[in-house]
Amino acid sequence: MLLRTHTCGQLRAENIGQIVQLCGWVKSYRDHGGVVFIDLRDREGVTQVLFDPSDDPEMHKLARALRNEWVISAAGKVRARPAGMENPKMPTGAIEIVGLRLTVLNKSDTVPFEPDTSEKVAEETRLKYRYIDTRRSEMATALIMRHRIAKCVRDYYDQQGFLEIETPFLTKSTPEGARDFLVPSRLQLGTFYALPQSPQLFKQLLMVGGMDKYMQIVRCFRDEDLRADRQPEFTQIDVEMSFVTREDVMRVNEGAMRAICKLCGVPMPDPVPVVTYDQAMRDYGIDRPDMRFGMLLKDITELAKGSEFKVFSTVAAAGGIVKGLTVEGGAEFSRKQLDDLGAFCTSLGAKGMAWSKVDEKGELNGPVAKFFTGEKLAALKSAMGAKVGDCMVFIADKPAMTHKVLAALRSKLGAERRLYTADTWAWCWVIDFPLLEWDEQEKRWMAVHHPFTAPVAADVPLLKTDPGKIRAQAYDLVLNGTELGGGSIRIHDTNVQSQIFSALAIGPEEARVKFGFLLDALRFGAPPHGGIAFGLDRIVMLMLKRSNLREVIAFPKTASGSCPLSDAPSAVDDKQLAELDIRLVEKPQTPDVIHPHKVVEHHDR
Repeated sequence: MLLRTHTCGQLRAENIGQIVQLCGWVKSYRDHGGVVFIDLRDREGVTQVLFDPSDDPEMHKLARALRNEWVISAAGKVRARPAGMENPKMPTGAIEIVGLRLTVLNKSDTVPFEPDTSEKVAEETRLKYRYIDTRRSEMATALIMRHRIAKCVRDYYDQQGFLEIETPFLTKSTPEGARDFLVPSRLQLGTFYALPQSPQLFKQLLMVGGMDKYMQIVRCFRDEDLRADRQPEFTQIDVEMSFVTREDVMRVNEGAMRAICKLCGVPMPDPVPVVTYDQAMRDYGIDRPDMRFGMLLKDITELAKGSEFKVFSTVAAAGGIVKGLTVEGGAEFSRKQLDDLGAFCTSLGAKGMAWSKVDEKGELNGPVAKFFTGEKLAALKSAMGAKVGDCMVFIADKPAMTHKVLAALRSKLGAERRLYTADTWAWCWVIDFPLLEWDEQEKRWMAVHHPFTAPVAADVPLLKTDPGKIRAQAYDLVLNGTELGGGSIRIHDTNVQSQIFSALAIGPEEARVKFGFLLDALRFGAPPHGGIAFGLDRIVMLMLKRSNLREVIAFPKTASGSCPLSDAPSAVDDKQLAELDIRLVEKPQTPDVIHPHKVVEHHDR
């Protein structure tokens, strides 16, 4: 016999009169001294079951003994709830089941927390008992939607002629990006695998191998500091295509995102607006602009050069920039609010924040006021787009710091002043990123994305004269200020690849050691190709309007990279270490180290 005929979220008015059997967990029970009401829960929802002593005293007695989170099977007849007793907040709220039979499938100890009160529970406790936390409707919804989005993605790419092809998890370390997770080899002592940060090299090899259109929903690993939108292991929607231009890749993969949005009921413009990296930095101070609201950054560096305000003029004369933003209605800010905004800016590395309000006469007040009068005042208000009742805030520093601080300040003010709603969606593609950036510590050029990103063809001569001005054939898709994914056209010409390695100060021998197998492949008929990778975790998080990746992942890590559920990472026994020819040694204490740390040391035989 079937243990269940329906799920706990399935029954509706059209099922009235049917005999059904449900299975699930006791969400709650109410003993009114006569009839016992049970809210029975599974991943699909909740259904009310009642046991009346007049129907079956034995079943009623068993129902009175139930406790929360016991696993039961209940059979009975579906009926309409009495008039006035319907629950419109529940999909099953128009019906209830008159219980005829009850079976306890398993009892439960008292749980560390009730799933429906988890918002009052510390996150680490929820993660330690994640199998209880996933009984919550919010977590069930997230995992169900994650599955549906993944299926939607696979269906879309299949219709477009893509093949899902698996790539290795145990691969070679190529330390040009974030830190690798290393795995020691038992069979070849002294050597290590790396868990892939992405399938980048292998998907390029598949293009050389004629696979033409590749996709994969794949796990990736990066040993880096964690944030709310970052995990050490994460899932990518990974795509690569041959015989394409940048626009081809953007168009096809925009279609995948449009399919996801249709599934989730999220609006998406057709086509998605395209902005350049320079435009994004100029107007938003960041390469993943939040375009849900205005408050664009304004550059007043030229005005600052002729100003008597030394904070501005000194920075401008030294090659820095002075930029600001105008807060509409910001004249209402109290001095404390402005001081708090200044403290926020200095916490990000700024030397300070200048401000000025426009009073009812159109004059300025505040620290900047006396330095801008007459024509300079008019020019400043015009440049900043400020009017009566507004407040202007300014940062003067090196370009990178100025943009970093103003971008964060703009994001903070946009949220606090409610300049958008939860149902505001703003999309854009960002293109024409710099190909290279100078690393002051390494004293060399570094790849902004990765060393296989193709430069804009017209910019290749700049490799010898001005590498910092070379644009990449790269593109990022941004939603509400969050990067959903990014990619590029790849280098398929060995001569261009050699020039890029040279610009990155990667010599032939080093290139051979790190990327030899890819360089070999490029010699044997590599087609023009490009691709992209989307973060599945981030997509689900945004589609469901969640603020933390951990809320859409079944078994996530904490901010320290640990798993409270399984207690990973953990020590291993000496036998395992001996098989790998590894021993642990105590790190010598120094005056700066209070507790010794264990480090891994590998010894060759």
